[in-house]
Amino acid sequence: MLTKPLSLIILICITTVLASCTGVRHHTEQGFSYTDIQMDTTSARTGQGSTIQFKGTPLPLSGMSIQVGDTLRSVKLAKGDLSLTDVTDTGGSVRLINVVPSLDTPVCEQQTHYLSEKNQGLDQQVTLITISVDTPFAQDRFAKEAGIKNVKFLSDFRGGEFGKTHGLLLAGPHVLARAVLVVDGKNVVRHLQVTPDLAHMPDMEKAFQVARTLVNEKG
Repeated sequence: MLTKPLSLIILICITTVLASCTGVRHHTEQGFSYTDIQMDTTSARTGQGSTIQFKGTPLPLSGMSIQVGDTLRSVKLAKGDLSLTDVTDTGGSVRLINVVPSLDTPVCEQQTHYLSEKNQGLDQQVTLITISVDTPFAQDRFAKEAGIKNVKFLSDFRGGEFGKTHGLLLAGPHVLARAVLVVDGKNVVRHLQVTPDLAHMPDMEKAFQVARTLVNEKG
């Protein structure tokens, strides 16, 4: 467990990193400019007792652990108009859930662009969702500036309940861990990756592959 002074230092560090990246948009006339960000292929565990690395420091996760085979838990998240929706409202569709700490950072930005732009038509068959603790207004601004229209943005800003309920909340800095989930039409988690390092990208192609397999099984 982190001491209060260390927790404060980490919070200041993360806040500074986030603030320094606010408004940064890597766009060219041809669209988003992808950079070489290290990708993790393994997954950290979720929930109390697990940690995520940030600049060499382990940050503790809080909340209830979840793993592949578990059922996604009912949580209300805010949409762009501040109305609430239950994350378990599937509409019977396969969903790929992209979880990021803050959209105003380069890694989160690239991860969300990758979800939107590199899915090779998967967005026509499954629901793409991004969840962060950014306010709905910040999410809406990000989506408009990025030109992203095929991803549904949901905000966990009201209290981090999604993070707590699924063991993905870094309670000290109050941001979500970086993760990607694939959930079937019955709300069963069929794929889950939590990056062991907060600054690394998840293996989005693996998530795409699992989602396509589920679509084909359904068909």
